[in-house]
Amino acid sequence: MSEHDEQQQQHHTQDIVDEEYIRTEDILEEDTVNLDQGEPMDDDDSDDDDMAEGSNPLEGFDVRPSADDENMMELADDSVQGFFDHREPVYAIAMHPKEPTIMVSGGGDDKSYIWRNDTGEMLYELSGHTDSVTAVGFSVDGEYVASAGMDGKVRVWKSATGEFCTAVEGPDEIVWIDWHPKGNILLAGASDSTIWMWAMPSGKFMNIFNGHAAPVTSGKFTPDGKKIVTVSEDTSFIVWDPKSAASEVRLSGDDARFHREPVVTVAVNKDSTLAITGAMDGNARLVNLTNGQIVSALENHSDSVETADFCDVLALAATGSTDGTISIWDVQTQRLRQTLNHEDAVVKVKFVQNSPFLVSCSVDRSIRLWDARTGQCIKNWSGHRDGVLDFAVSSDGKTVVTASDDGTCLVFKA
Repeated sequence: MSEHDEQQQQHHTQDIVDEEYIRTEDILEEDTVNLDQGEPMDDDDSDDDDMAEGSNPLEGFDVRPSADDENMMELADDSVQGFFDHREPVYAIAMHPKEPTIMVSGGGDDKSYIWRNDTGEMLYELSGHTDSVTAVGFSVDGEYVASAGMDGKVRVWKSATGEFCTAVEGPDEIVWIDWHPKGNILLAGASDSTIWMWAMPSGKFMNIFNGHAAPVTSGKFTPDGKKIVTVSEDTSFIVWDPKSAASEVRLSGDDARFHREPVVTVAVNKDSTLAITGAMDGNARLVNLTNGQIVSALENHSDSVETADFCDVLALAATGSTDGTISIWDVQTQRLRQTLNHEDAVVKVKFVQNSPFLVSCSVDRSIRLWDARTGQCIKNWSGHRDGVLDFAVSSDGKTVVTASDDGTCLVFKA
């Protein structure tokens, strides 16, 4: 990168810091969600009004059931393509935000790969880690791709060419990473209780966040980019100011209304006003990010809540548990809407962008597509020989790409 380009990058990064999410007045102007409005949704509701008028919610999806004979589970393979170069468990996978055929995956072979999900072709091998790659992700515009590992290192490349840009380190074993939603700033949470933030691709250190006392199990920028939320095994939940690294909201097991066991997942709604936390106690909590109040206890699971997500277009949220169930919640009334079932622990749930459709993966080796309004399982894909550890889904919901403990990545089409 030329000196001129580097100066431009630094100015752009500073613009993000100064203008996109740091202004105190912006934070104070955030509107709270009125959770008292709205009637409970009827069991036979017609939520199509929340979608485009006259649209068919299943249009474009092949709703013919996949083979689900348990005796054929070992032989069934609904995938249309795969990537097999890892040969060790694949822990993380992400899809390019603008080129949905381009993937990055990272695994127990200490490597990441950029590859195509339409052909299975490996484009670039991203090496340099000395321990398992636990997290991968593309920047918001897809120009850069990052990998992070148990070696405590973050490495960044240009996604289009595979050109290495920078490596940074400082944390202990890295659990997760997250790119800023409006620019090239990268966040990483580690097992040593810290969260680190850098400007990319320069690798310039920006901040370290200290406040947890145990591994930081999950975290992310809020969708508006103005705050950071993290949760930890020490039972705490913290909302941070990205610029000052000060904690604005803190909840923990010291409050009897919050979790009494390690918190393992957190999700934030698209308006950056609400968060859901899930913990090993089998419970979830709905938290108002503006004032730090616990809005509701969401309790329907019998074991650890490992994953959660909000729907973009309806007042719905999902939580998934090691008890094999997924709970669909009405966010306005905090009532349970649906209970969905896998045959083993649920690893991840994620709503398809701007839709009521939910994708889930499980230790039972399956990936499923659901209509969260009705609880209908639209697709039940098989193909992996071991548990599915992660997946990425295209914005139209028609392509799901998985990462598995069996060392492979598979591509499924709806």
